[in-house]
Amino acid sequence: MEEFVIEGGVPLRGEITPSGNKNAALPLLAACLLTDEPVVLHNIPQIRDIFAMRKLIESIGAHVDELDANTWRITTRELTASNLDPDLCRRILASILIAGPVLARAGAVRLPPPGGDVIGRRRLDTHILALHALGAKVNYDRIFDIEATELRGADILLDEASVTATENAVMAAVLAKGKTQIRNAASEPHVQELCTFLNLLGAQINDIGSNTLHIMGVPRLHGGEFTIGPDLLEVVSYIGAAVVTRGEVRIRNAGVQHLEMVHQVFHRLGVHWQVDGNDLLVPAEQSLKIISDLDGAVPEIKTNVWPAFPTDLTSIAITIATQASGSVLFHDWMFSGRMYFTDKLVGMGARIILCDPYRCLIQGPTQLYGEKLESPDIRAGMALLLAALAAKGTSKIGNVVQIERGYERVDEKLRLLGARIERVDQ
Repeated sequence: MEEFVIEGGVPLRGEITPSGNKNAALPLLAACLLTDEPVVLHNIPQIRDIFAMRKLIESIGAHVDELDANTWRITTRELTASNLDPDLCRRILASILIAGPVLARAGAVRLPPPGGDVIGRRRLDTHILALHALGAKVNYDRIFDIEATELRGADILLDEASVTATENAVMAAVLAKGKTQIRNAASEPHVQELCTFLNLLGAQINDIGSNTLHIMGVPRLHGGEFTIGPDLLEVVSYIGAAVVTRGEVRIRNAGVQHLEMVHQVFHRLGVHWQVDGNDLLVPAEQSLKIISDLDGAVPEIKTNVWPAFPTDLTSIAITIATQASGSVLFHDWMFSGRMYFTDKLVGMGARIILCDPYRCLIQGPTQLYGEKLESPDIRAGMALLLAALAAKGTSKIGNVVQIERGYERVDEKLRLLGARIERVDQ
């Protein structure tokens, strides 16, 4: 096992380019199963979750050629099996994304339950309801048996705007017979990327970016070439790293068009940045003063579906708030385990009251101190890494494999910005 050793208190300075969007790359890899022609994907992030998804698609017939480290050619002439390795599926939540494309192309799939971060229950009912609407029969006895003689277009109203359920429904519907309408669809940038990619391969998806998608099924998809956009969660993580260390960082190709709501929320924490084309510059001078609501009320930062503030950025925002002057309430209603990492920030000196599993109250600023920590999940692990960068003294963070499930070469990138971080064996 490896751990990161961080000497905090060093302002970060320099330039960085984010990796490809993990949450786009995972469904795109699954979508490659929809065609028997080669697909070339550029800007694939080299992270653990991506490698797990690669093993999954290879196990059922995909052939992957690495044209370079971040460019893969995926060819799936035939789907050779529908029995997926339970251990592989337990590694990532995204294994559920195999269901839609394999069902659409092969007519059946036998899928073990997915895994992923332990941040609360990950509901799968929406996936099953969507596939059932398209004509699939689903049986579940600790494993999903899904089959369909023929998928037919349908009017689908998702019972929640689930990202992965929307992606599964879209991937199944593009090869279904007839028209499909998906209402209450998720519209995150990575959902838009998937739809744009599928259209490049010959799908007919309209109203991309809205909450109602219209799809006309086609008999088959062809090959193509696509470049994955920047990972917005990584971009915001490095914004946070610059802010808490009082550093100055330019983030190139930052996908700034998707950061408007994040900018609104971070503005309430006293954080600002400048946009230069598609680059983003985080200046060293930050007010870091929490803006109260009207009549001086404590502001509430609440997560919601896109285009609202995303749940995956809650942990990063909480760490930033520990360094801001004032009080702020965070409310993430989506996951019952998201807030539990805050006890580690308290151990570093933060003033945080955990109100219940979904809400915490933070009063800052506080001096954080180095501590021995364990990364509980991807986003909380990165938030703790930010806290360690801001802390006085030395911190050690174990279980770094969790962070590396979502962040490519995170220690190398931080060293390029001047951080004192080393990877050592525990």
